[in-house]
Amino acid sequence: MKLIDTKTKNNVLQSMMKILDKKRKEIIEANKKDLEAFGKSDQAMYDRLIVDEKKVDSMIQSVKEVMEQEDPVGKTIEHRRLDTGLDITNKTAPFGTIMIIYESRPDVTIEAAMLAFKANNKIYLKGGKEAFHSNKILEQCWHEALQENGLDTGWIEMLKLDRTETQEFLKNPPVHIDLVVPRGGERLIAFVKEHSTGAVLVSGRGNNFLYVSKNADFETAKKVMLNAKIDKISGCNALDKVLVDKNIPGYEDKLKELQKMFRENEVSILVDEEVSKVLSDEEKVSSEDTWYEEFLAMKIVLGSVDGLDKAIDKINKYSGGHSASIITTDKEEAKTFMEQVDSAAVYHNASTRFTDGGQMGVGAELAISTDKLHHRGPLGLKQLVTNKYYVLGDGHIRE
Repeated sequence: MKLIDTKTKNNVLQSMMKILDKKRKEIIEANKKDLEAFGKSDQAMYDRLIVDEKKVDSMIQSVKEVMEQEDPVGKTIEHRRLDTGLDITNKTAPFGTIMIIYESRPDVTIEAAMLAFKANNKIYLKGGKEAFHSNKILEQCWHEALQENGLDTGWIEMLKLDRTETQEFLKNPPVHIDLVVPRGGERLIAFVKEHSTGAVLVSGRGNNFLYVSKNADFETAKKVMLNAKIDKISGCNALDKVLVDKNIPGYEDKLKELQKMFRENEVSILVDEEVSKVLSDEEKVSSEDTWYEEFLAMKIVLGSVDGLDKAIDKINKYSGGHSASIITTDKEEAKTFMEQVDSAAVYHNASTRFTDGGQMGVGAELAISTDKLHHRGPLGLKQLVTNKYYVLGDGHIRE
């Protein structure tokens, strides 16, 4: 693996910022072709597909922020000198080659590539066919930036493969792939897990829960859950399920408040058996599958639970392991919830929409990992390295 010095990597990113600004009209025009071809049948995916002036500005800013971050490669994790005289240093090192498969979002073509490159990894980008024109011009921008700085364009490559060809690439990759990251819905993740022969790091599935404790400040609960639901329905950190403790004072009136709030904000409501006794005019959850579903739509489930333990059990059974929130004034109750809920991010009195690299201070992210190895949560620049041991001896042999 050829290591590139920090200055050269930053020069490529600096070039990329200038090229994105120079070609912004071409990028937006290419994106319009994709938008026209896609239509608005899937509003969440359509929203993720849009590239406008604001989005180009955001791309440029993201590149700038990564350029200004410390190079994550070659950092000493641990150093020790043993009694035997062996000198051992554990340092950060590039993965090697990463492949990311994603749907709709052209900005991933910028974010994934800049993070992988700054961490000294080669990356294969497999975007969706719905973003073909947008991704094509963004790849050209990357290649121009690399060539301006004397580097091979092979560091960042867009794979133009259909479903069958992608399946074959995963099964029999023409080059060694160190890490595959599927970023999208459950079908995409299942497809990659089934066909990949390399390590897979899962990202994308949300299905996030919010529990309203009997000790909740209800105005806080309403404010937080509405933000988590409608701020960005296409986000994997959006809210899908609300569990209300049946022991909360004024339980029935509070359910009716939630019904009114969601209806006023054009969110359709599904209810479980218990809640339907109060909100009898709302559609019931039709099958258990709904509890596992990530909606990516203006839709929410209102359910009832009898206490903290039942809420934790339900969340751990059905959620995507992404984000979960508790609304309560009891700090000990919040601590128990946060320790026992098995999600990448757990919240107390806060919206799940903060599970995002930029919002968490990580910066741009390759993805939000719901796996436990090698990292969970936002995959930022520091998380796109592995480690390597450097062992210095003087003719040492093991007795």
